[in-house]
Amino acid sequence: MKTVKNNFTLIVIIFLLALGYMVSCTKEDQILDVAQTNNSTDLISIKTTLAPTIDGTIDAAWINATKLNFQPMVPDPGNGLFAGYIGDAYKVTLRSMYDDQYIYFLAEYNDNTKNTSVTPWYFDSTTKRWNQEGSSKTFDVNGALTRVGFGEDKMAMLWNIDKSTPKFISQTCYASCHVFTPYMDYSVTPSVYKSNSNSGNHYTNGANEKIDMWWGHLSKDLVFNQMDDNYQDWAGGPSITNLTGGNANGRHVDDITVTGYSTTWPYRPTYSTATAQGSLSNKQSLKLDGNGSTVSVPLWIKLNESNYDYILASDTLSGAAVKIIKVSSTGALYYTINDSINPNIGTDYLRSGDLVTGSVGPKCFPSFIASPLINGRADITCAAIHTGSGWVVEYKRLIKTSDVLKQDIDFTSKEDCPFGFAIWDGSNNQHAIQPNLVLKFK
Repeated sequence: MKTVKNNFTLIVIIFLLALGYMVSCTKEDQILDVAQTNNSTDLISIKTTLAPTIDGTIDAAWINATKLNFQPMVPDPGNGLFAGYIGDAYKVTLRSMYDDQYIYFLAEYNDNTKNTSVTPWYFDSTTKRWNQEGSSKTFDVNGALTRVGFGEDKMAMLWNIDKSTPKFISQTCYASCHVFTPYMDYSVTPSVYKSNSNSGNHYTNGANEKIDMWWGHLSKDLVFNQMDDNYQDWAGGPSITNLTGGNANGRHVDDITVTGYSTTWPYRPTYSTATAQGSLSNKQSLKLDGNGSTVSVPLWIKLNESNYDYILASDTLSGAAVKIIKVSSTGALYYTINDSINPNIGTDYLRSGDLVTGSVGPKCFPSFIASPLINGRADITCAAIHTGSGWVVEYKRLIKTSDVLKQDIDFTSKEDCPFGFAIWDGSNNQHAIQPNLVLKFK
């Protein structure tokens, strides 16, 4: 009888322990089974109680975060769009953590050159005209490099919003990439079927499909410790994109929405207007000597400033920058009726060094005016440091933003999230791509 009582007591204890375990083990605190992860594709985001400081410095908070190592490479889409960059690859280490409010990321990748001077203005002493450097490398007809690119170092991540884009699950960033997609050109009569040999863009494949795009400009937005929050949609669908050679633009900044469709060919969607923010063009058109040919010149400059990559919007209000109001036929830039900068004296505003690999003079003017991102575009806090051999990029975003337009991914469920990762090295559209990565919460 005593044995029966002991067995009964043991059963009750086991039952209570099992029940307690089941109650305590919720979806939010389950431990990811490491055996179910792929070390080459899975980014494990660990729960933390110590939030990292977003300053581009790797602090102690990151010590226990799992590292995902991969090597995105610039692909060959077959149409020459990435010529000069194909095969370039970058070793990336990516880490992630989260707490009750934010998700954090730390990206490290090799890049020996820091490219933050974007398409600067220089003076051509032969033509006596102001020009801007190109944003990508240029080549001659034989494929030989003729000039380095003055694009910006950038990185990006793409996410599937509310699982709305089915192809994203297996293709991630390639799900919205329509490089050289063949199209029917209805702009001519009779219409003809063409192969798209030199263009392409991102747009999704259905009216309700949206992709969240985090775009880190490692010059323009870092001024204010921000990463640009954008999204992609279907740009009107095949009835529009077929007409435009796969060049319909499905990439948009957050907060703008479709307002209708153009009433003239090619009948693209129309979008609401975004508030002026972020990087603004430092370019204007003026007539030579006030009544001659129209030329492009800088809009704002900073007097006696050297080696500066941007002008702050606040500089244009405080007087730290002056506005160019006139340009002479010899290239002199006037900021008052009588006061000017003469680029024909010295080499401060000229291309310097070897034409192919050289740079620009120390006083050449920046191409953009920097202002803070606001509202939906300002969801991501970011800081980055170039170490001399590569970039360290640290950033965070709320687990769930205040977005009501379905333009942001929501991490609340802690479900696995496929994503793609990309790197630009001083280039415009040519970038290294790593598709088919997965964020998993631990």
